[in-house]
Amino acid sequence: MSFLIDTDTCSAHLKQRGIVSDRFLQYTGGLHVSAISLSELYAWVLRANAAPARLQSLREMLSDMTVLDVTAQVAEKYGELQAQFLDAGTPAPGMDLMIAATAPVHQAKD
Repeated sequence: MSFLIDTDTCSAHLKQRGIVSDRFLQYTGGLHVSAISLSELYAWVLRANAAPARLQSLREMLSDMTVLDVTAQVAEKYGELQAQFLDAGTPAPGMDLMIAATAPVHQAKD
């Protein structure tokens, strides 16, 4: 079983939140992160006041995860989903929806 982990969950793991970190260990080898989430995490660990250990922790976390690229297929899936939300009058937040669109595209390739 594999999971696409969002930015907030990765952040909680990096902050060593008990149950989240336990689940990371439980599913080692089956965790994925979108390149979008990764960019958000890098922005967090590279802040001027961030402890240098944050970057090292992120690199260690990534050694057990697969980074899923944003591709033309992901962009198309995003457009399909966002069009449905717009037609319903409830547009979704852009980056969150891009992360969500990553999952079905990459799962189709497994």
